[in-house]
Amino acid sequence: MEEWEKTLYYERMAFMVEFPQMREVVNGQNLTLTIGGVKAYNQDNLYSTKGSYEHFKIFIGYKNTVCTNLSISTDGFKGDLKVRSIEQLYQQILDLFKSFNAMQQLVHFFDWCDLSITEKQFAQLVGRARLYNLLPHKEKSNLPVLLMNDSQVTTIARQYYNDDNFSRRENGSIHLWNLYNLFSA
Repeated sequence: MEEWEKTLYYERMAFMVEFPQMREVVNGQNLTLTIGGVKAYNQDNLYSTKGSYEHFKIFIGYKNTVCTNLSISTDGFKGDLKVRSIEQLYQQILDLFKSFNAMQQLVHFFDWCDLSITEKQFAQLVGRARLYNLLPHKEKSNLPVLLMNDSQVTTIARQYYNDDNFSRRENGSIHLWNLYNLFSA
């Protein structure tokens, strides 16, 4: 922080910038490349000596959300940065954005529109997600972490039938693009 800013205190701040020239339509949905960041002073020791780290969260992607508690969800990349200077922050953000391949991300989205799963496969997915939290610890430790709870899985199942934009097709199958949107809404 600059010296004149030290008398101002904001506990949390967030910003997002959309790039309208990086807009694409995927399966009827408008996507715009967005970058952003979050600064929460509760992660920093404001009374420490000079030279201590300041923490930032940054993200880049087409579908981003920032919760009121400043948790970030993105289809692209997010990073937690610890820096000691504005120059370090600038360089780390620049490195992050250079490493993000926006076109590759879009290719994946378009590919997902061509792939689908059946209603039976969707039911298996939801059922296994509901069973995950009940697994014995030994079995669970061999699996990837599932970062959603039962009520979120229930919402996904409800939206599979009712969502105006991303629900199943008449035959019960669902495009992976729509499935992705149900899971990331």
